[in-house]
Amino acid sequence: MSRPSAPPDEQRIAQARRAFFEAGRTPVGQVPPAILQSWRRCLGLGLAANARPAIEPIDAPRLRTLREQHEQLWRLARAEVEMLAADAANTGSIVILTDAEGWILDAEGNAEFLDKAGRVALMPGACWNEARVGTNAIGTAIADARAVEVRGAEHYAAPHRILNCSAAPVFDPFGRMVGVLDISGDAMVAPMHALGLAQLAVANIEHRYFDEGITDADLLRVHANPALLGSAREGLLAFRNGRLVAANRAGLALFGLERADLGRASYEAMFDGALSRLRDDGVLQDRSGRLLHGHVDGPTRSRRARAASPITVSASGSGTEAGAPLFDAKLEAELGRACRVLDAGIPVLVLGETGTGKEVFSRELHRRSARAGKPFVAVNCAALPEGLIEAELFGYESGAFTGARKDGSIGLLRQADGGILFLDEIGDMPLALQPRLLRVLQDRELSPLGGGKPVKLDFALVCATHRRLEDAVAEGRFRADLYYRISHHLVELAPLREQPGREGLVHSLWQRIGQGRRLSDEAVERLARYAWPGNLRQLVASLRTLAALSEPGSLIGADALPAYLQARMDTPAVVAPPASAPLDSMTRAAMRAAVEACDGNVARAARQLGISRSTLYRQLGRDPRQRH
Repeated sequence: MSRPSAPPDEQRIAQARRAFFEAGRTPVGQVPPAILQSWRRCLGLGLAANARPAIEPIDAPRLRTLREQHEQLWRLARAEVEMLAADAANTGSIVILTDAEGWILDAEGNAEFLDKAGRVALMPGACWNEARVGTNAIGTAIADARAVEVRGAEHYAAPHRILNCSAAPVFDPFGRMVGVLDISGDAMVAPMHALGLAQLAVANIEHRYFDEGITDADLLRVHANPALLGSAREGLLAFRNGRLVAANRAGLALFGLERADLGRASYEAMFDGALSRLRDDGVLQDRSGRLLHGHVDGPTRSRRARAASPITVSASGSGTEAGAPLFDAKLEAELGRACRVLDAGIPVLVLGETGTGKEVFSRELHRRSARAGKPFVAVNCAALPEGLIEAELFGYESGAFTGARKDGSIGLLRQADGGILFLDEIGDMPLALQPRLLRVLQDRELSPLGGGKPVKLDFALVCATHRRLEDAVAEGRFRADLYYRISHHLVELAPLREQPGREGLVHSLWQRIGQGRRLSDEAVERLARYAWPGNLRQLVASLRTLAALSEPGSLIGADALPAYLQARMDTPAVVAPPASAPLDSMTRAAMRAAVEACDGNVARAARQLGISRSTLYRQLGRDPRQRH
């Protein structure tokens, strides 16, 4: 429910209260309908309007137990609570997370207002269910199952008129309410955009629930606008045996469905076409004729296990695989300098486009460093669900997370003790987690989630990203102090299209991959001339495919190359653009050429490029009217 940001007229609300509570009249039009309905419910329960509700917060052990019971909600909401709390601290307000009964699990924000809120027991361990304390944003959002604002004297209990509150309920994928996120502040201050901020945060929290797993179901990630795929605005729809069993708000809204339709709506009634088309082409038509873009996460027993896959822990690195860069003189020099820097305790930041070999370079750096033989812990910050990054990095105490070990987890920072922590795609680390990582890098100690004694740390740090972190800092998406902490020594890996002597590189890689097969001169020339937007990873994947599709000892000609290497080889879109062209323009030009060579089939082009469809959509910003 949205309303103008101006505070409610105190005299109007006072008149409405007198009419309702003293004269027994219905002040229609003087207060919002949701407030009036709530007043009626509370009056029917016999609650006193002018007395302070008897709210007795539970003690610390019981609060700890309560938090453990709602560990998943607490964990998935933590990043949003911290993000909002940082702003709330500057605006004199607080952010509150409750369970579905109204028990407050966390409250963070402005210290002065936290004290003021404590006078009316708006604090962790207190219950703000409407049946206990009367009309309030938390309790009324639970009762109405929708977002609500309650300002000043609109609160049922007169002592609560000091508050302006905006709350939105949180639902799990199966349509069950699991909690409420609330932003509360002083009634004398207009709550600018508070309800919208709460709703946006809740959308992000609900989106993360799907990363926890929908057992034995096909999870569709769709939207009419491909640019929104991967964001909290994408529609998430899980089907089991052709029946819709789970969905987020955006998914339901795409089809005009309600949560009550979960378990009832069928795939056949919603979509015109087999699910395989979305898998193959990245597009599907609904029954109204609308084209939706997206992809499918196939059935799995535990999607949570997949979430852990972006983490690898190994004893040492290796640079011998086919996808490893061939360390020429320039790269050898870069490795030597980076090794000296790392051994001196200075972080190294590796920059480069997707597929340039940033992790392989970092593993080779580990192998040559003084910490060789010690753990190499690699974490892909972009692939991990936001709600898991903090737990995986910092560890947690016993019982902190659903499905976690009873004795807790020491976390990846401690697993890297004595060795190297590699944070891949650090530019995608959630903003709310960046201050904590910065503190760890400064103090070289951490405290596990859920409590526990601080632990001293000893690890070397290597970070990598394909993003321009300076731009992210300027746009407020990456903390400047963290950037300066990790960027003392930069290593930039050139994209494949800018590397000289690519024919020699093709020959060297083919010696590793071809197993006695031969490439014709024309095939080598075409392989060397292509722009390779997916860089070394894409080239290696292409060579492996050629080897797999040919007979041992055979000569592979240009006619055996993929379609995107055979078509339009003489056009500027395929041949690498001049070095003076902007980096992003060169990448997009090569990607467009691959899509054209695949006759507009984005799914096939993405496979041939060695990148995901979502990356291809994002880079090209494809017009939804184009064929996929």
